[in-house]
Amino acid sequence: MSDRLPALPPAGRPEQRFTDLIVDFTGTLSRDGVLLPGVAERLRSLAQNLRITVLTADTFGTAVAQLDGLPVKVRIVETGAEKAEVVRATAAKGVIAIGNGRNDAPLLQLAELAIAVVGPEGAAAELLRVADVVVRDIADALDLILHPLRLKATLRE
Repeated sequence: MSDRLPALPPAGRPEQRFTDLIVDFTGTLSRDGVLLPGVAERLRSLAQNLRITVLTADTFGTAVAQLDGLPVKVRIVETGAEKAEVVRATAAKGVIAIGNGRNDAPLLQLAELAIAVVGPEGAAAELLRVADVVVRDIADALDLILHPLRLKATLRE
């Protein structure tokens, strides 16, 4: 599935291919429950090479409708522990995780590549401590995956 996506180097580890993108919805892909501009197009591009799962507590009750028609699987979860369980079930070796909230920290901690987004709803300090990369918005996070040499430069030792 990820043959078209070049190998990416997780921080301090050898290059590897990724199979899955697990991303938070509220505050990461959306603002006030509305999908941020440019996200849909980027998710469509990434879905050509990665399985995409969107995890959310769905604070605004809009995630399923906002993601309708996109090549993603949506899972409603309540806690960070539930998010971490999804990574465990996916085989964390091939997982890229993106989030912004405190309940995303367990998710990012288990992923092979962890990206924290400081988006329009901010980012939890606890999350920043477990991230491999911190970006200013979701477009930057998704673009790092779409353009892996940018990510390679960021994680180079």
